[in-house]
Amino acid sequence: MRIGVLTGGGDCPGLNAVIRAVVRKGTGYGHEFVGFRDGWRGPMTGATLPLGLDEVDGILARGGTILGSSRTNPYKEEGGLEQIRGHFADLGIDALVAIGGEDTLGVAKRLTDDGIPVVGVPKTIDNDLGATDYTFGFDTAVSIATEAVDRLRTTAESHHRCLVVEVMGRHAGWIALHTGLAGGADVTLIPEVPFDVEQVAGWCKQVSDRGHAPLVVVAEGALPEGGRESAQHEKLDAFGHVQLGGIATWLADELEQRTGTESRAVVLGHVQRGGTPTAYDRVLSTRFGLAAIDAVHAGTFGVMAALRGTDVVLVPLAEATAELKTVPRERYDEAQVFFG
Repeated sequence: MRIGVLTGGGDCPGLNAVIRAVVRKGTGYGHEFVGFRDGWRGPMTGATLPLGLDEVDGILARGGTILGSSRTNPYKEEGGLEQIRGHFADLGIDALVAIGGEDTLGVAKRLTDDGIPVVGVPKTIDNDLGATDYTFGFDTAVSIATEAVDRLRTTAESHHRCLVVEVMGRHAGWIALHTGLAGGADVTLIPEVPFDVEQVAGWCKQVSDRGHAPLVVVAEGALPEGGRESAQHEKLDAFGHVQLGGIATWLADELEQRTGTESRAVVLGHVQRGGTPTAYDRVLSTRFGLAAIDAVHAGTFGVMAALRGTDVVLVPLAEATAELKTVPRERYDEAQVFFG
């Protein structure tokens, strides 16, 4: 078989490990591989690059993706599906491995419905894809954010400041939840639970009264009760998302006014998904890649590799993209024990 491979959406530590696993095991099966450049833009334009053993040698620990990525949505482009069909025919593509998050795999599901054989691999630092316990990239993002919190706490204590740390998480607060717990945050705010600014200020004041510097972790999609998400601008991408950001700056100003404690905002931004993957993410990415190529080799399409407990299994793409996996209230209640 001649198999295409693409990576779509935001880049993520572990993408190259998946590509390596797919090619290494697939080559052993006798398959040939074609890398599509820049997400779904590659199949639409026919932009490819060679993808053999030489190309994947030494990429296990590299961050980003050697294939490039984009947020292109072929179903939003006129003739997008027909372009993909045409280029697949011209290139002799028999199947596709699509590595991505909610949006990328949503397209993969629609392509499967339209008769194009696709197998998915779940990628997102947000850990918000349904049908899998964890996605690769999440552990790396939490590790980076936790290290940042550890470093910020020492400077906050030195200057008796309140620090508000903004992490990624549009609709799901998994990064914020895990970072807050691992970093010992005094308050953690997530998109699933709107927050009362006065209550947050009260928790911060309790910390200050004990002689310590309050540290707040807030997801970019968190919002105050009766408020709305903080967006940098109203322009939508191809999947209908606005670029979020600014909640930490707004919250730091509000807390300083309410508590009298000098407050600063720190936005971690893209640093959370850059750089080398953790050992856990390298292993998980590799296992997902092996499962994906096994599915292709067996002719099992319309599925996604998923982690259930410690086992990697195959689940329907329809199940994986049916709804976002958000933080359950009981998990947030665990974190609230440590607020204030």
